[in-house]
Amino acid sequence: MRTLISTAFISLDGVVEAPGGEPGYRNAGWTFKDVEFVPEAFEIKGREQEESTAILMGRVSYEAFSPVWPDMEEFAHYKTMPKYVVSTTLTDKDLVLNWGETTILRSLDEVAALKETEGGPIIVHGSASLNHSLSDAGLIDRYHLLVYPLLLGAGKRLFSTTDKDTQKLKLVEHEAYANGLQKNVFDVVH
Repeated sequence: MRTLISTAFISLDGVVEAPGGEPGYRNAGWTFKDVEFVPEAFEIKGREQEESTAILMGRVSYEAFSPVWPDMEEFAHYKTMPKYVVSTTLTDKDLVLNWGETTILRSLDEVAALKETEGGPIIVHGSASLNHSLSDAGLIDRYHLLVYPLLLGAGKRLFSTTDKDTQKLKLVEHEAYANGLQKNVFDVVH
């Protein structure tokens, strides 16, 4: 069974919206505008590319990343990695041609089936709505969180607000950095 890892830049109050400056959100770009850059805090991002064997994302994140990431040197490893997009509306003709193999999944059942295949970890980037659904379905195995010392107020949140039983997490790696950023890696206790 493959491990499904949700990775996120997240504010202290749980917001994950527009960390890289995507338009339409009042605090867009909060990961680089409001906190001093400390390179060692991002070591986990390089490790994610080395260790993951596939990317999973929702349609909105795919549409945001696919025009940009294929040509970015810092995401070169992701270009050759299989990508899976969970969408009920995206079609094959909507997929970019310069980003390698991409498969559209139509349901969480298909995500669960993907997890049952042979292979290494699957990384989920962005995709707030998809993260809610994956968490509610018990499909996430680990969280890689870079927590920013910011309170952003309104915005898309990583965690679902569904009324459900407590989900236990086990802290397996953590570090705090001089700029207030915290790395927290949690395994989901299934």
